[in-house]
Amino acid sequence: MDSTLIRSLRRALFVAAMALTPATAFADFHICNNSGSRVGVAVGYKDADGQWTTEGWWNLSARSCETLLKGALIARYYYIYAMDYDRGGEWAGQAHMCSREKEFTIRGTEDCLARGFDRTGFFEVDTGEQRAWTVQLTETGEQPQRPLTPGTPLLPTPGRQGPTQLPGGPGR
Repeated sequence: MDSTLIRSLRRALFVAAMALTPATAFADFHICNNSGSRVGVAVGYKDADGQWTTEGWWNLSARSCETLLKGALIARYYYIYAMDYDRGGEWAGQAHMCSREKEFTIRGTEDCLARGFDRTGFFEVDTGEQRAWTVQLTETGEQPQRPLTPGTPLLPTPGRQGPTQLPGGPGR
C-alpha cells in the first residue's frame, strides 16, 4: 500500500473512533457520593441566559455517581449543597440560594423566604473553566473508592464548609 492510502485509512479510523466515543466522556458536571450513606444533592449555577438557577434533588446511594448537568459546562463556578440522609450532616457553604424540600427548579436567588422557598448555604466549586467536572463527596478519613483525576475537587466531611483541591489541581 502506498503511504497516502495508509494515511487516509488511519484518518478514517480515527474519525470513526471519535464518532463512537460518547460525548459525555468530554463534558458534564458529575457528583460522586463516596460516603457510606445515602445523600441528597442540589446544584446552583448561572444558566445560558445569565440567570441564577438552583435544582434538586438528586438522590445518590452510597458509593455511587450521578450526572447533574449534561453537556459542556457553561460557567466557571457551580454551587453544591448535599445532605446525608442516614447519619445527618451536610456539605454546605456561604453562597445562599433558594431550595425546597421537594424536587425543584428555582430561578433567582433573591427573597427566597418571601417567595416560599428555603434559604440554603451552598459551597462554591471552581471548575477553572473546564468543559467537564466531577465533585467527590467523602467522609473524614475515608478515601474515595473511585479513581480521581487531576482537577477533581475532594470535598470535606459533612458539616465542614467549602471544598479542598486535590494535588495537581485543574489544568495540570
